[in-house]
Amino acid sequence: MRCNRSGGVHISMSGDAQHSRRRRSLKMFMVASDFKVQDHLEGTIRLQRGHLCQQQEGGAHRSSRGEHIWVKVLDKDCVVKVERQALSEVPADLAGLLEPVPDLELRVKLLSRPQVLQQIASLALGSEVRVIWSRSQSELVEAELRYRGPLTRGSSAVYFGVQLKGWAAGRGKCNGSYKGHQLFSCPEGCGLFLPVSEVMLPQSSSVSVLSRAAESVPQPLAVGQRVCFTQDQSVQRGTVQFCGPLSNRAPAALFVGLLLDHPVGSWDGYYKNTKLCSIPLPEFGALLPLSKVTAECRSERSPLAVTSPKPLPKVPPLPVPSKAAPRLSSVSREPSSTPAKNPLIQPSMLETARRALQPPSSSGPKAALRPPPLTTVKPALLPPTSPQAPPLTPPTDQPRPSNGFHNLLSPPATEQRAEPGPWLEVGSMVEVNDPPLFGVIRWIGQINNIPEAVAGIELDQELSAATDGSYLGEHHFRCPANKGLFVKLRNCRRDSRFPEPELPINQVDRCNSIAFANWSSKRVEEHTPPLSGPDARLMYEGFKKGIQGHLNSCYLDASLFSMFSCCSSFDWLLFWPTGAQNNPISQSAQDLLRCEIVNPLRRYGYVCASKTMALRKLLKAETADSGFTNEEKDPEEFLNQFFLLLRVEPLLKIRTVSQKEQECFIYQLFPPSVSLSSPPVSPVSPTLSPLVSSGLLRVSSVQTLLESSFMHSGLKLTEAPSCLPLLMPRFGKEFKMFDAILPSLSLDITDLLDETLRQCSICQSVAQWECLQCYEDVDITPGQLKQYCNTCNTQVHTHKKRQTHRPVEVRGPRGCWEGPVHGARQLMYLFAVTCIETSHYVSFVKHGPGAMDWLFFDSMADREGEENGFNVPQVLSCPEVGRYLSLSVEEISRLDVSSLRDPVRRLLCDSYMCLYHCPQLSLYK
Repeated sequence: MRCNRSGGVHISMSGDAQHSRRRRSLKMFMVASDFKVQDHLEGTIRLQRGHLCQQQEGGAHRSSRGEHIWVKVLDKDCVVKVERQALSEVPADLAGLLEPVPDLELRVKLLSRPQVLQQIASLALGSEVRVIWSRSQSELVEAELRYRGPLTRGSSAVYFGVQLKGWAAGRGKCNGSYKGHQLFSCPEGCGLFLPVSEVMLPQSSSVSVLSRAAESVPQPLAVGQRVCFTQDQSVQRGTVQFCGPLSNRAPAALFVGLLLDHPVGSWDGYYKNTKLCSIPLPEFGALLPLSKVTAECRSERSPLAVTSPKPLPKVPPLPVPSKAAPRLSSVSREPSSTPAKNPLIQPSMLETARRALQPPSSSGPKAALRPPPLTTVKPALLPPTSPQAPPLTPPTDQPRPSNGFHNLLSPPATEQRAEPGPWLEVGSMVEVNDPPLFGVIRWIGQINNIPEAVAGIELDQELSAATDGSYLGEHHFRCPANKGLFVKLRNCRRDSRFPEPELPINQVDRCNSIAFANWSSKRVEEHTPPLSGPDARLMYEGFKKGIQGHLNSCYLDASLFSMFSCCSSFDWLLFWPTGAQNNPISQSAQDLLRCEIVNPLRRYGYVCASKTMALRKLLKAETADSGFTNEEKDPEEFLNQFFLLLRVEPLLKIRTVSQKEQECFIYQLFPPSVSLSSPPVSPVSPTLSPLVSSGLLRVSSVQTLLESSFMHSGLKLTEAPSCLPLLMPRFGKEFKMFDAILPSLSLDITDLLDETLRQCSICQSVAQWECLQCYEDVDITPGQLKQYCNTCNTQVHTHKKRQTHRPVEVRGPRGCWEGPVHGARQLMYLFAVTCIETSHYVSFVKHGPGAMDWLFFDSMADREGEENGFNVPQVLSCPEVGRYLSLSVEEISRLDVSSLRDPVRRLLCDSYMCLYHCPQLSLYK
């Protein structure tokens, strides 16, 4: 068995044979049962039932042990040789449908029903379907099929692009585009890309539902899901806190632990001394079989219905012309002149319909929600100026032109004084009049002689007094004839047939001790030094470890974990004198950093997001930048402001070409430009990367980048820093300066220090000259600092190719020095790397002296709940990082990018900031 990371097996064959094999489609298989194979590179590889495999071009191999074939395991992206009998062949047209399905058992179930898969795959674009819009709720919604195929070029996975309809419109994730590629077009927030397991045929189809939500047996509920159950002939509601089997019971028997809305329970969250979930009081807990609990439907999530509906205000009967009634409603109605003994819409029925948002279960459900016929001209558009307004004018057989203005009944006095809500905009679903007319706002603006804002509404039903969207011959919007209506904007109300959208929760305020009660971390006053080696790994490794992310906080989480989790070189920030009287915010920030973040992180291995939110609020107060609490930021932006908030001295002191000293906290690396004074070199400068052919990666090291940045800018460090944060040269994800950057495990900054003894690059005597042009010279080891004594400087620049070079004198300490220089080199050591991928920051931290002692941290590795859920941080041990960091730039340049897996790929290809320190100097900071 062997594993080919590039995804294929290279076998020598003739061109005709290769062409013949390419024309044949490769067979697809599914793993029939769990088994393991051994790989000399990856070790043991576990293949699970349901994994999809593609036969490779290596062919089958027969031996005494049976037939073996080379296959590519799509779910693991590796090529292995397995026994043929362990695989079940899958039709090629079904394999693409099954590939995006994440649940392996569900794949197996779907494959057992190929006719259902083929029926869904053959649906025409534009077909009505039902989809699961949220996996946590397993709720089916109406949608329209708009796209079917792969999401990225070269992929074989088939996804279904749908446009959500009805109440789910606006709850999608896109406008039909995926990673910048427009696959179909729909309004923003209405598009979803789903696997076949989450797409159902319409209810009229005879095909049963494929998802788990429609299995014949009860399926588990998601934690945080709203449910209801019957108790003592009354309906009780609550939130799922636990769902699963209980010990000593049949595995198929599932139970649900609930946090109830009302104190009608008697369960404390424990079962046989085992804690299943957190229940504050037993009166609010209940443990029930799954069969007795049902998911709460959408109508039950609206405000609670009143127990005794109030009668609606009486409206005087209006005469209705007979010829307009059929166009407004298909429901027959007795003439208004005849008193109705049993009216079609009772006030209580209408109230119940509005409250429950569903038709009542009486004999006329559709009529109860349909607006009654309304064709008469009602009071004037302007509100009445006095209570003695003239009575309504009875309509005639030939109604006068109204130009689309509907004379509506004046709203109550409280509604007249209310300003239009912010939700009123083009596209809002509204109702006007009472009984209501329903429609959608298509236009908002000013009309002559009307001092207020006017809304143009496209009605659901025709109205004789309506137009096609025009007023006095001027078109403001277009709609079918007799459906355009113009009313004052303040007379529009929200469409009562649909629930009011829930107000968005302020995620900044939500991040407090109450909302994060189950995720809180303790305050630690005592100074806690960092752990190292196996102790640090034991402390941090696992879920709910590190710093919890919340609301775009990954830039801060990754930076703080890198600085303090396993290293004490930044501990001087915890004790820097801030001056409590002069800088109260600085003292608060330092106390928060020391006692709420750093000490708890080192003591317990975890810090809650509410602590970092408190720090973000202090940054917001100090900088007046509200983005620090809810927006994406960059680590250097946070660190610069944080150091200023603490009123600390800058880390770096740099002398420029003009001999002026400048101070900064972070240094930005940049690739040098090719000097015009140097001889022509290859199109790709060796300084930028060690390229020798176009087939290799563009790779550089931090050591090379630091030297070239200082050399070409004429910079020198006036003193050796205790910590050195370096930003990598990258300008957005679309244009990265290098395919990979190798974080040097150690940095030699001896030759970057000002006024120090430096060795001649040739004879090791005291250097007195350095030359920028020699740094780029391809004939004398390009990409390395060149400094010479007087003799070597003369000899090197006697060559005719270097006579145009302009060496500059080296600044050294006062006094004379003769002979070789044997001084110790000034080194700094890598202890953390922050990386970015798709706007998300993670970090790698060295936790011990060993080469393999590396941890990977992600503050948002997992999530519990949906929008109002919680991020789950995770720390992983990744010793494989140490193996790659020990490679040279030339070895890295020859790697295949496709062979790099997370987290190594992120470290080499997406590094953002490297943190270096000198442990000896840190003691004096």
